[in-house]
Amino acid sequence: MTNSFDWLADENDTVQQRIVAALNQEERNEFDYHWSMLARPAQLPPPGDWRTWLIMAGRGFGKTRAGAEWVRLVAESHCEARIALVSSSLAEARAVMVEGESGLLACSPPERRPVFEASLRRVRFPNGAQVQLFSAAEPESLRGPQHSHAWCDEIGKWPLSHDRAIRAWDNLLMGLRLGADPRIAVTTTPRAVPLVQRLLNQEQTGGCVTTRGSTYDNAANLPERFLAAVESEFAGSQLARQEIGGEMLHDIEGALWTRSMLERAREDEGAADLRRIVVAVDPPISATGDECGIVVAAISGDGIARVLADCSLGRAQPSQWAKVVADAAQHWEADRVIAEANQGGAMVESVLRAADNQLPVKLVHASRGKIARAEPVAALYSSGRVRHYGHFPQLEDQMCGMLIGGDYSGPGRSPDRADALVWAITELMLGPAARPSVRPI
Repeated sequence: MTNSFDWLADENDTVQQRIVAALNQEERNEFDYHWSMLARPAQLPPPGDWRTWLIMAGRGFGKTRAGAEWVRLVAESHCEARIALVSSSLAEARAVMVEGESGLLACSPPERRPVFEASLRRVRFPNGAQVQLFSAAEPESLRGPQHSHAWCDEIGKWPLSHDRAIRAWDNLLMGLRLGADPRIAVTTTPRAVPLVQRLLNQEQTGGCVTTRGSTYDNAANLPERFLAAVESEFAGSQLARQEIGGEMLHDIEGALWTRSMLERAREDEGAADLRRIVVAVDPPISATGDECGIVVAAISGDGIARVLADCSLGRAQPSQWAKVVADAAQHWEADRVIAEANQGGAMVESVLRAADNQLPVKLVHASRGKIARAEPVAALYSSGRVRHYGHFPQLEDQMCGMLIGGDYSGPGRSPDRADALVWAITELMLGPAARPSVRPI
């Protein structure tokens, strides 16, 4: 799969500029869509007889553009190509892979731009090659159709419930039987989910070739203000290592929570029938010490607890964190504010009531250490009885740093966010008031 312009990529800048100057307008228009001239080497398909090309990199690396350009290259080189595009949902497949700023339509020259038939979930190229859209949330839709190639986007966020991600992948593999050289391109941010780990394990056998990279690899094409904001907000955090640096974070041996456990607990849509909502607070000893852990959680009619928000903040005066608690309780219409009172006792309640005299405060006293209190809550996660409505990276980093036996190996001096979560889930699921009640409308 070569292009008549490929030799130009090996020439120096001066030669390239002279050749471009000699082109007419039509040729220059074509030149603007010549990917092998524009791409970084890491965005081009690797050589060799690979079956799966995994691009696992940070956000903004250019993964989507690389995947879309690979699909265009395949389609324009093989008129008989039948290519599957698989995302976590049909909406994302359309919005990102087809119609997005780096999607198939945007990267194709106007005179050879494919036609998107939305009602048929199909993209047709002028030469006859076809692309079909699929959702990993519907694994059975991939049972039966045959393909010669596939592009799978963000497999790290494919739905995990009922093993849908694995089933979608397996059904895709079973249908990849057209043509002489079936191949799959995979683009994803690293996430410690079974499917990503499965592909990484295939590196040793040669079945999967992996391209790794970070957000900064594409710095020339990203706004400076974006890079500065990322550096200021996330520098040195585990979130930055994963989402920016493109690093796969591995579990700490003996941790109460694992990354894969938390990914299985993830849901993008919260339950509508929240029966009881609490805001849990782990107050700091001083304004210059640890963070103030503030976590909002609820229990639904299905008996499952859901973490709704992490409002924690660091280096805050008592009046500051108390206001955040009061605002969270008002926003979520909380039934209770659960506050640990080991440090400060009645002072904690008075600070909270100074922020809002109507706060339904309940003081709790810890008779065991943070890790010991966390163990029964971790067991609830293992049995699928707690979900996370969205992503809470700093909270989850602390959870994955709490070790069986009492040690803590996560970020910061103390798992204050995680401790607030433990208080919330304990109140909802394990305490004497754990039975859900009907909330007034």
